[in-house]
Amino acid sequence: MQLYSISTGKFKLDGGAMFGVVPKSIWNRTNPADENNLCTWALRCLLVIEGDRKILIDTGMGNKQDAKFFSHYHPHETVDLNTALNKLNIAANDITDVLLTHLHFDHVGGAINKQEEDLIPAFPNATYWVSEPQWELAMHPNKRERASFLNENILPLKAAGNLKLISIPPFKSDTSLQEIYFSNSISCYVVNGHTQGMLLPKIQTKSGTIVYMADLLPSVGHLPIPYVMGYDMQPLVTLNEKELFLNDALKNNYTLFFEHDPINECCNLQHTEKGIRVLETFELPK
Repeated sequence: MQLYSISTGKFKLDGGAMFGVVPKSIWNRTNPADENNLCTWALRCLLVIEGDRKILIDTGMGNKQDAKFFSHYHPHETVDLNTALNKLNIAANDITDVLLTHLHFDHVGGAINKQEEDLIPAFPNATYWVSEPQWELAMHPNKRERASFLNENILPLKAAGNLKLISIPPFKSDTSLQEIYFSNSISCYVVNGHTQGMLLPKIQTKSGTIVYMADLLPSVGHLPIPYVMGYDMQPLVTLNEKELFLNDALKNNYTLFFEHDPINECCNLQHTEKGIRVLETFELPK
């Protein structure tokens, strides 16, 4: 198995929205805001080569929206996803699977390309995987979350016949997270606080376990349990999911891979008097 971090650039989001009820005087120490209260965030995907399968986890924002849309998010240091993959000698046609943690625009935007007036899958030979509850929510979004689901990122997947929905069995536990299996070496935690049916890929390698954090833990700065985003649909659910996950990750010495941390790609954990915190940060081996 081989793992590659794929950077598609950075963008900006409101710091208060990213840290919810936590005062700016606290979160600004780890994620400093600009004069407009915007913090910089990464758009970091993960390529997993597992036997004959080349599995891309999330796809960044893409580049097909108009200037007005992008003016809200200030994308910069942008790298085309295909260009980033080509540097690894991987072509778009080589990708066999795209595993989407959820369907918010900054995670699925690169899944679809615009060619003239046509919207087509960016990876024509790939099966696109998303959880069934997330798909149903994207098709019938609540009013608060609607702006995060863009039809041009989502509907062409179904129209092209490339979409596969992952069924999520009923599950209720206050002491563990639901886990489903995707491949021989990849399972996914199912979490619902940020959005219904979000998947956190958990990858077993020879050297240990890596978990792709998506929006449960956008950055190292979100490790403290109360640091929950204003974007989360069910913040109290997120609180419980974070605590369960962090205890599991510490116990089993997981590596956390951050999709949005602008500086830190990975970390492992330690127990401190303040709770579970970073032991060290590092990058995937090149």
